[in-house]
Parts: sequence; C-alpha cells; structure tokens
Amino acid sequence: MDYSNYEKVIGTVERITHGNSCCTIEIFLRVEKEDKEKETANFILTGDTTVIHNVRLKPGMRIAVFYDISLPVPAIYPPKYHAELITALRGNQEVMLSYFDENLESADQTLQLNLNPMTNISTINGQRFVCTPINMDLLVYYTSITKSIPPQTTPQKIIVMNPYE
Repeated sequence: MDYSNYEKVIGTVERITHGNSCCTIEIFLRVEKEDKEKETANFILTGDTTVIHNVRLKPGMRIAVFYDISLPVPAIYPPKYHAELITALRGNQEVMLSYFDENLESADQTLQLNLNPMTNISTINGQRFVCTPINMDLLVYYTSITKSIPPQTTPQKIIVMNPYE
C-alpha cells in the first residue's frame, strides 16, 4: 500500500458520535498546534479505518490520525476527513509514517532511525518482526530527536506496515 499521500493530525479526542450511517463513527479532535490556537478537525471512521492495536477510542485520549490528502473532502466547515489510520499516543510521544530506506532514513529525509535491542518491532497485526526493517513503510513512535541533519531518534516502537511486499 502507498502511504505517501497520508497526512497526520495529532490531537485530543473531544467527543465521539455516530456518523451518517450505522456503520460510521465521527470523531471530533482538538488539534495540537504550535501557537496554542484551538482548532478542531472531524474524522469519519468506517470499517476500512485501521486502528492500531484495536484500541477503544475515548474522549480525552491523545491520538494521531492519518488521512489520504488525495481523496476529496466535502466543502463544509469544519471539514470531515476520512480517517485511514489511527494510533493512540502517550505523553509527549510523536509518530511518523514514512518509507525508510536502507540507511533507515525517512523518504522526506526528516528523520533517521537508530535501532537498539530495546526497540519493539512488530507487524501491523501485532506479530514480532525479527528482520531489520529497511526499505519498508514504517510507523515509528519516538519521544526525542537530535538536532543533527537529518534529525535522529532511537524509536520506542516500530510497526512494519507492509512486511511482505
């Protein structure tokens, strides 16, 4: 699967309601912004939305939502995006979804990974991944980065999105 068109929004779940059909859920997210300005984004969840580790979403939970920027969005305010992938975040944890090359550098060259034996690496269905996760799409969880170019991190957890492609 191609994740290059995915955009990330991080925020806190304000509320969850039923969508326009019995098979959808709408999440109202208070978006985290650098300038502390309050902004809300709405996301529609369907049966096709992947929720990492099948976490039950609740108000007050800090999450990252990925949506496909190539899909059309209704011309309403606030816009309602179709959530493709959702993951829960802890404290000051950050997450990046990107293709990482043989040097474990992200496709946009904004992050390089330094693996250590404590890094938890698994597939999207939760199975342990024992190979080196190079030349793959990865969902990377981390808390701090260096000020080098490219910035580097030792991730807490990595989820391999397409281990057998």
